[in-house]
Amino acid sequence: MSPAAQQASAGTVTRPRVEGGREQEILDATLHVLAEVGYDRLTLDAVAAEAKASKATLYRRWNGKAQLVIDALISHMGEPVTTDTGTLRGDLIATYCGMGGVTDRHQMALVGSLITAVSRDPEFAEVYRRDVIAPKIAVNDAIFERAKARGEIDADVDLALISPCLPGIVLHRLFFLGETPTEDLITRVIDQVIMPAVTSG
Repeated sequence: MSPAAQQASAGTVTRPRVEGGREQEILDATLHVLAEVGYDRLTLDAVAAEAKASKATLYRRWNGKAQLVIDALISHMGEPVTTDTGTLRGDLIATYCGMGGVTDRHQMALVGSLITAVSRDPEFAEVYRRDVIAPKIAVNDAIFERAKARGEIDADVDLALISPCLPGIVLHRLFFLGETPTEDLITRVIDQVIMPAVTSG
């Protein structure tokens, strides 16, 4: 881990917290500004104005916008969980559709606003992948492992290859083809790509 990434991670613990509900208000304001202008144009000054907070408050709590954005994303993400519907197909639909999934337009706007940051800022990308993306990957992998334990997936299937296919296809169609994710699209990918790939039955 780079020194800056270590500082960003440690900073969320050692720097003073904002009292009461103001910290969450600032984090919510951060997400609003992020979705509106993107990571590159986001500034702590803009967040302070959106949250009606003093700039000094933000600078005391966060050592830069990378740490602020990561904290805001984590606060919005909540505890990663999956719904056990009893089938792989049902679990994937429940996880990827609706609030927080790829059909959530606000969530996708946030992802889109971070694409350039992840590609241009290695230190931000390191913390983002560790603290935001890794928990999502773990949830996705758990869905497939649970399905394998139920006997829904053939023993020789390479889950490391198949597990990221659904979000990969949907996000490709969103960011490169301009196709808004829908439950219908997700269901078609599951039925025509994922399910045939994991079972020969």
